[in-house]
Amino acid sequence: MAESRIPHADRHGLLWLERGKLSVEDGTLHFLAAESETLKAGDYAIPYQGVSLLLLGPGSTVSHDALRVLARHGTLLAAVGEGGVKFYTAPPMGQGRSEVARAHARLWADEKARLDVARRMYAFRFGEVLPHRDIAVLRGIEGARMKATYRLVAEQHGVNWKGRRYDRQNPNACDIPNQAINHAATFVEAAADVAVAAVGALPPLGFIHEDSSNAFTLDLADLYRAELVLPLAFSVAKRVQDNPELLLERELRKEAARLFRKQQVIPKMIDRTKELLHVDDRGGNP
Repeated sequence: MAESRIPHADRHGLLWLERGKLSVEDGTLHFLAAESETLKAGDYAIPYQGVSLLLLGPGSTVSHDALRVLARHGTLLAAVGEGGVKFYTAPPMGQGRSEVARAHARLWADEKARLDVARRMYAFRFGEVLPHRDIAVLRGIEGARMKATYRLVAEQHGVNWKGRRYDRQNPNACDIPNQAINHAATFVEAAADVAVAAVGALPPLGFIHEDSSNAFTLDLADLYRAELVLPLAFSVAKRVQDNPELLLERELRKEAARLFRKQQVIPKMIDRTKELLHVDDRGGNP
């Protein structure tokens, strides 16, 4: 008889593991953990059949047998930075179902529906539904509002803001506040990567961003630019400016990991993704 799998709709989301070894003992998946902020030291039996996605944090290793068992039961595995500030995985990733992907594709393929989703994204960000139905106009409004938001948040954190500057060829050439925004945005995009993978949506099909292979991830991350990226970036930039001995990227990474855990950023992103794509907890249409 073929081995049965618990449907992803009946699984319980994410399981975070760090500072330990994931392996198989007597047919059971175990995680031998050292002491960390998230786990006490011990040998944990992992209920992998009831979990959609295992997130393996820093200081962890995984055995070949563990990968084999996870693949057999359709449980996803990704390596992440502390708190989800980085996201590393080798494709393909999938959940053995396509409902969310098909819902995503339907919305993206319909020009009116695609614009409606984009307008909802702007409404989430700005607290109002903008009346415009031209994506170029909406992007222009976004740009103007974000310029004002940069100035406001910088002022709130006592940071001298000279405008957004970013050289892709040399990202470290810009000033500390701009470097901080670059790092913080990368961390939030990694969290969005986790959320999109966990839901089974399609990263290339963005509603605002285009052309990028992770356009939808960028869409999702931008929903948190004003409320998460900028406060995180400017608060740490101020700390580093006041104490030049601190390492900017390290301080940001630690603070981002703390905030991601405290504010449950990735679970919120998962819920927001389902809301945007009009799918319920079972992965289909309501």
